[in-house]
Amino acid sequence: MGRVARGPRRELLTAAGWVAATDWGLRSIVDLRAADEVGPRGADPDVSPPDGLTIKLAPTEDQTHPEFRAVCLPILDSPEYWQHNVRILPELVLAALEAIAASEPGVLIHCAAGRDRTGMISALLLAHAGVPTDHIVADYAESVRAMAGAAPQGGPSHDRQAAWSQEQVRAWLADVEPHVRAFAADTGAVLDELEVGINSRRVLRSLLVSEG
Repeated sequence: MGRVARGPRRELLTAAGWVAATDWGLRSIVDLRAADEVGPRGADPDVSPPDGLTIKLAPTEDQTHPEFRAVCLPILDSPEYWQHNVRILPELVLAALEAIAASEPGVLIHCAAGRDRTGMISALLLAHAGVPTDHIVADYAESVRAMAGAAPQGGPSHDRQAAWSQEQVRAWLADVEPHVRAFAADTGAVLDELEVGINSRRVLRSLLVSEG
């Protein structure tokens, strides 16, 4: 508790939300969005983050990369794309994990909706810490439910889930659960493929596991 959290874009936080986050222990933010996604929008609360926070931009996607565009853009709102993101842009996923490992806890990890890019990184962290796959699936499902029916959050593609009913969410989760399970089960191989160092692995595990 107080070491790592996930969520949607930080610009949605109200003044009271920032106070609550600070009380929780927020010290660092790792933003998985591209630079052109960052910043307030018209309906956002007119507040700024408190002083003293370290904010790192660590995008996991490159929308200009031809193979990424061809393979991932059609499925960006599905965990099906996670394996392809790792394969096509391993250096970006590695940089995001290293940014988290180098951050002072508690660290907030977020993208736009806090569901897809954040879901991929969260699945890696949870599986690496030994969290059962059922709980990883539930964590992803909670993020989908939280954002369904919400206003689009300005990600790199149209967010069709923003208009979904809970019935559509249930059908979707049943359809994509195998992708989450397969990705979580393969986390060791993913970290090896990314060449995540021993020290970074230790730190990432320590965010979620109390040793001794």
